[in-house]
Amino acid sequence: MQPVDFTTLTAACSEIRANWLPSRLEQVYQRDRYTIAMALRTLEQRDWLQVSWHPQAAHICIGDPPPRSPDTFTFSQQLIHQLGGLALVAIEAIAPWERVIDLQFARRPGESALYHVYAEIMGKYSNVILTDANNIIITAAHQVSQQQSSVRPIQTGQPYETPPKLTGTVPSLSESQERWQERISLVPGAIKRQLLKSYSGLSAALLELMLLEANIAPETSTDTLNPDDWRRLFERWQEWLQALDSNTFQPAWTKDGYTVMGWGVVEKVKNIQELLNRYYSNQIDQQLFSQLRHQLSQKLNNILAKLRNKAQTFKTRLQQSDQADEYRQKADLLMAHLQNWEPGMKEIILADFETNLPIAIALQPDKNAVQNAQSLYKQHQKLKRARAAVEPLLLEVQTEIEYLEQVEAAIVQIDTYQTAEDLRALEEIREELIGQKYLEDPGYRKSSANDPPSTNFHRYLTPSGFEVLIGRNNRQNDQLTFRVAGDYDLWFHAQEIPGSHVLLRLEPGAVAEEADLQFVANLAAYYSRARQSEQVPVVYTQLKHVYKPKGAKPGIAIYKHESILWGKPQLTIQNSK
Repeated sequence: MQPVDFTTLTAACSEIRANWLPSRLEQVYQRDRYTIAMALRTLEQRDWLQVSWHPQAAHICIGDPPPRSPDTFTFSQQLIHQLGGLALVAIEAIAPWERVIDLQFARRPGESALYHVYAEIMGKYSNVILTDANNIIITAAHQVSQQQSSVRPIQTGQPYETPPKLTGTVPSLSESQERWQERISLVPGAIKRQLLKSYSGLSAALLELMLLEANIAPETSTDTLNPDDWRRLFERWQEWLQALDSNTFQPAWTKDGYTVMGWGVVEKVKNIQELLNRYYSNQIDQQLFSQLRHQLSQKLNNILAKLRNKAQTFKTRLQQSDQADEYRQKADLLMAHLQNWEPGMKEIILADFETNLPIAIALQPDKNAVQNAQSLYKQHQKLKRARAAVEPLLLEVQTEIEYLEQVEAAIVQIDTYQTAEDLRALEEIREELIGQKYLEDPGYRKSSANDPPSTNFHRYLTPSGFEVLIGRNNRQNDQLTFRVAGDYDLWFHAQEIPGSHVLLRLEPGAVAEEADLQFVANLAAYYSRARQSEQVPVVYTQLKHVYKPKGAKPGIAIYKHESILWGKPQLTIQNSK
């Protein structure tokens, strides 16, 4: 992930300063453990200033409005308590070339600041700190105790100390090419590494684009550069410093990230705020997606392994109970042939009533024939009772396994991050598992539990142009089947295989052709656990024949009057390439 460097931070703050000073702070909302959003209003506009102290994605920009879910973080509550209704009157760097921004709040423009919010955009050391006018810390996003850092503790009630000053040489527009070149090439080495070692305020991403623009490979040794190489590179160096001096930037997407310098442009962006908001929202979502998918998969694997072991134990006990009639038969035989028993016998062989075949009956030598028969009758009754007790338990476990396999199939389908909707679909699965008591509630604001039902279904068009909707998780499956579906729609599902609910939307009087039905059957097979199979049985029926059993878990439905088609998931895979 590309970190915010000094250049990007300067560009972002320059644009915010031009458009949002002064502005009134109306609301503070904490999106997650690392991000706050401040609602700012000017005479012309209202929007959200986003400040993040994420260790890999710390940034500041105008961002999207926060969700409607309640904010339960205390840091944001402390900020709004102190700053609510005040004016943001200044956005200043605490010192040249430092990545610490001082957001100053006063009662009204022109008055001295009552509070400072210091946004330290410094990678894994990032933080957001609120102080009063005397720079006494009121609260901080991340408190640092004396034990954690004797150099710079950050604690409520203590004076705010700025980060350690830069020790390296800072770039200057007035520096000549000769002095600049001499400093970089004093010790031969790769040009990118030598630039980073020689000057403060640079980043790897900035240098790579600068060198690319100068047509120099980053690993080129300084002692192999010719005068023309040095000239081109120094021109880019001066171009960078002039942009910083004049606050003139060109935001754009590059092949591997973004730039505010207009170098290596793949696609231009209208402003820096949009650039940073899109990049870091997407990067953080992608990171959360990978973490959450791994967490959910691991949890489900563990739970399913335990349930399958439990089911196997119950099945073994049922197999044992199948011998109940055998114990009764042996007891009956023994009672019918008491005269054949002799004291001390460990086994007796008697002819079966029906087949007349010999049956060996193990005996306890210290008991007589009647007592042995009674033991066999007791064993018969015990095994019968065991079956009556175990069968409902096995059914309960199998139902639970079927439900969790359905959840597992949904996670398998959401295999890669494409858009924020993919993360949302996983978050809905997490909230479902919390609701079903398979996961613990993390204790802080849930991202989707209080949100309106999701409608970001997979969408396709059949050969005849009919719309197909496909649920991405159990919450969406229920929403699709029991809320969205109309009377004329057809419902599809892989037969007795965990998978998505699939809906073929039909208007009154419309008739789906055979090609349409096959197309949807292929999709239903593809969005099931049998995706890798050549052919998958798929059922379809009218919506009036689909029901949700009372008390059933999310995503569970029963159906009748179904027809069957053989779905071919491989055709869907080929068509999607």
